[in-house]
Amino acid sequence: MSAPVIGFAGMTHLGVNSAAATLERGFRVVGWDEDAAVVAGLREARAPVTEPGLDEILAARGAQARYSVEASALADCDVVYVSVDVATDDEGRSDLARVNRTIEAAAAAMRADATLVVLCQVPPGFTAALAFPKSRLFYQVETLVFGRAVDRALNPERFIVGCHDPAAPLSPAYAAYLAAFGCPLLPMRYESAELAKIAINCCLVASVSVANTLAELCEQIGAAWSEIAPALKLDRRIGSHAYLSPGLGIAGGNLERDLATVIRLSERHGTDAGVVRAWVANSRHRRGWVARTIRRVLLDANPSAPMAVWGLAYKENTHSTKNSPSLATLAELPGATLRLHDPVVPAGAAKHPGAAGFADPLDAARGAEALMILTPWPQYREIDPAKIAAAMSGRIVLDPYAVLDAPGAARAGLVLHTLGRAPLEATHA
Repeated sequence: MSAPVIGFAGMTHLGVNSAAATLERGFRVVGWDEDAAVVAGLREARAPVTEPGLDEILAARGAQARYSVEASALADCDVVYVSVDVATDDEGRSDLARVNRTIEAAAAAMRADATLVVLCQVPPGFTAALAFPKSRLFYQVETLVFGRAVDRALNPERFIVGCHDPAAPLSPAYAAYLAAFGCPLLPMRYESAELAKIAINCCLVASVSVANTLAELCEQIGAAWSEIAPALKLDRRIGSHAYLSPGLGIAGGNLERDLATVIRLSERHGTDAGVVRAWVANSRHRRGWVARTIRRVLLDANPSAPMAVWGLAYKENTHSTKNSPSLATLAELPGATLRLHDPVVPAGAAKHPGAAGFADPLDAARGAEALMILTPWPQYREIDPAKIAAAMSGRIVLDPYAVLDAPGAARAGLVLHTLGRAPLEATHA
């Protein structure tokens, strides 16, 4: 059998990165999207999203790819992935309208022997309800991580595949494609696979909630969470890759959506989800750390003090601002005077009346009474704390993710506030 042609219906963050990994594995790809601007950009090897290594793969593998605004292009494919991003509202509810529309268009265009795979995250019960031949219909758990999307798609830990009959073999083209990635394959019923994605995210949230709860305690009693976390990672019951870095709440729509889904399902079926509600409450409390701290150390005494903010994206190495802790913090400081920098996100994304944007992070820090580093972009780690101190008027730095070299910041005369430990005072002014 010749190598199957793999289609992606929806060249979103999920679709583009999945397509890039597929190209890198040597397959031909057909990418369909309704947005003509997205398709035009992809034809010139310009992705609609920011991810390390993405544009380079698209450029190097361009001869293997075909991009179209016409769903009929999917007729050339042996396997078609539905790969649109799923929007969520403020209560974590998924908007499945685009998913349903995309499935309908893709199914109408596909060959009668082609396989349809739902890759975007959907609630339990969604795939089984689709009016599509079940022997050719699968649900695959996506593992998208913003800022690491190409690597995650190219080097998956395992494939979790939802099937109508987990004991039946996958279609030959689909099986050949998955085999090219050389990782374990876990077939299971549709509902199990859909819930498996939620289960994974719940475990991640549990780890983050432990880290946030105890890191906050460290800040008050003189302990340092950065000293404790390595001990936990050496415990085999927890593991070296555990999510144990404290943060500003649970970032990213998928985690919040999955918690909301579990709460709604538990209410519908009479099960207990008290621990999940506690995780949500802990996340909301921890997200307010920056606003609470900057009010206490600066704004209560000087409400008009100019402040610099580095980072608007929801995490480093991505353009996305959905559920950004940075933007959530700025919304809590409506009367503040802000000087903003982000390598990718424009200052206008903050929609803050007192904000101005700067092209250089040190220019943003110039004259500021305080600096808040709210997205841990790698380039911020390279900046000498002495240059930061020279640019600022004040000495307060809120660095929740420990981006700066702490001893260097203290030597430069900065007062450093970081999640998980007491403030680090300047060693000299």
